Amino acid sequence: MDSDPPDRSDLEGDGLRKVIHVDMDAFFASVEQRDDSSLRGLPVAVGGSTERGVVAAASYEARRFGVRSAMPSVTAARLCPNLIFRKARFEVYKEVSQQIRAIFRDYTPHVEPLSLDEAYLDVTEDIRGIGSATRIAELIRARIKAETGLTASAGVSYNKFLAKLASDQNKPDGLCVIRPGEGAAFVAGLPVRRFHGIGPRGAEKMARLGIQTGADLRAKDLAFLRANFGAMADYLYRAARGIDLRRVSAHRARKSVSAERTFDHDLSSGLALREALDTIADAAWERIERSRSRGRTVTLKLRLADFQTITRVRSVGAAIEGRAAFGKLGMELLDSLLPLPMPVRLMGLGLSSLEEEADEDGGDAAGPAAAEPDQLKLF
Repeated sequence: MDSDPPDRSDLEGDGLRKVIHVDMDAFFASVEQRDDSSLRGLPVAVGGSTERGVVAAASYEARRFGVRSAMPSVTAARLCPNLIFRKARFEVYKEVSQQIRAIFRDYTPHVEPLSLDEAYLDVTEDIRGIGSATRIAELIRARIKAETGLTASAGVSYNKFLAKLASDQNKPDGLCVIRPGEGAAFVAGLPVRRFHGIGPRGAEKMARLGIQTGADLRAKDLAFLRANFGAMADYLYRAARGIDLRRVSAHRARKSVSAERTFDHDLSSGLALREALDTIADAAWERIERSRSRGRTVTLKLRLADFQTITRVRSVGAAIEGRAAFGKLGMELLDSLLPLPMPVRLMGLGLSSLEEEADEDGGDAAGPAAAEPDQLKLF
């Protein structure tokens, strides 16, 4: 049905959810600047500064130079010659994250963490009688600033998709509200790259099909979207209309558990790659056991010297029992790729199709790879 949400003037309309998405501003880098006053106002990157390193987070001062998370450190240093690198302190970030979540739970029990630095909150019940979802967001942001010394941006709307878009609208330290009746118009004016799950390659494909904005996407019927985007079609159809039927869930199903390693030197021989995979399988299985997860799918990830990424997946009929079976499937996936066209700089191994629910972190909180476990990953 091609219709917009009902046209109501505020967030208090009957039958509508009141959802807040809170996103900390440059979280890891902001914690480093908070804890070391000499870094304030300077371009800071969290992550390795070596040739093999990757930026885990960048301060807003660094972002002005084009530095972004997941960027190779050598590229970041080239873009910003005065960039200051700091080693990640994930235990500190997790401690601050737990402090922030305690603030959230003063306002609602319905908190769905996406990663250490962002979460959805459903405040429809208004357990403290504040009377306004927007006011709750303002109070939460003020408490985060007062209690942690950090800033957060927030989006307020009637579903998760719109709330997440809104939280990014006025960053940093901003607030944006999308009221019922406004969602479709708000989405229409956005570039499709802003839609959660549409990456650079997805946006390029859409551009080739004449889709640049939400309005362009809405103009395409469902048959066209299914023909060109397959399983993503229904999501895109609803998103272009500001529709999202997902509920905020305090107990999110864990999507996967994995471990990966960037090598000090590229590996090319089969023997070296197998030895590396054996070590990575040990680390991954330790996390699997710690999270009490059981799954049926093993995924091998290889990043080659030219940054091309190869993944191979194998699923079995029943949950994989034991480290030996997990590692054996990983080795079979690796052997199916050998010999490789060029050396490997990064390798990862993971387990998915899980049967257990995640802990409150919504995934493995060991580092930036834990971010956004429900990433749609279009292309």
